[in-house]
Amino acid sequence: MKVIIVEDEILAQQELSWLIKEHSQMEIVGTFDDGLDVLKYLQHNKVDVLFLDINIPSLDGVLLAQNISQFAHKPFIVFITAWKEHAVEAFELEAFDYILKPYQESRIISMLQKLETAWQQQTGAASNPVPRENLTINLVKDERIIVTSIHDIYYAEAHEKMTFVYTKRESFVMPMNITEFCSKLPTAHFFRCHRSYCVNLDKIREIEPWFNNTYIVRLRDLDFQVPVSRSKVKEFRQLMHL
Repeated sequence: MKVIIVEDEILAQQELSWLIKEHSQMEIVGTFDDGLDVLKYLQHNKVDVLFLDINIPSLDGVLLAQNISQFAHKPFIVFITAWKEHAVEAFELEAFDYILKPYQESRIISMLQKLETAWQQQTGAASNPVPRENLTINLVKDERIIVTSIHDIYYAEAHEKMTFVYTKRESFVMPMNITEFCSKLPTAHFFRCHRSYCVNLDKIREIEPWFNNTYIVRLRDLDFQVPVSRSKVKEFRQLMHL
């Protein structure tokens, strides 16, 4: 697993290098302090991960990530920065993680472990023609990107151009409409049961008949009822074998 570090503060660069070598099997193939130098390097070399600061010379980290997102081979991008206000932009660029300085060593170790797991899943999918579902999704919380198992999501609710996403203990506000958010979820587990709701089928505890031949769905662990609209009833019955 080949990685590069893009960081113009030498002490921060050295600390991150040490943590990567100490707590992962990743190979650091380059360190850079200038965005344009990174772009030139990537035109002739493939890497699996970029650890990327935002405030760097020539080409800042967000613009660099935007350029990289156009590549045929897209490496994982982990932002490690003191700039908290770019978290939503990072999410839109499908960054793997967004870590704010000063960080705890445990935060880096946890990220490295998740990153190696994701890379193994990705390379396994590349060598296996059988499609594999994406088991995680990036959710935004307090200007951080939280890599979340899709199995932890209970339901999503539309709020105009935003989508509220609920797990057992937390809620997240996603900067996209519910149609776009639902498109990121595997259809084997999630169902758009209403124009304003998408539900995790595996979390359904009880199905109650409601008005006009519709249903109300109750979920495990949460005191909330999710409606099934009349237009979705037939498909819902088939999915739930009713």
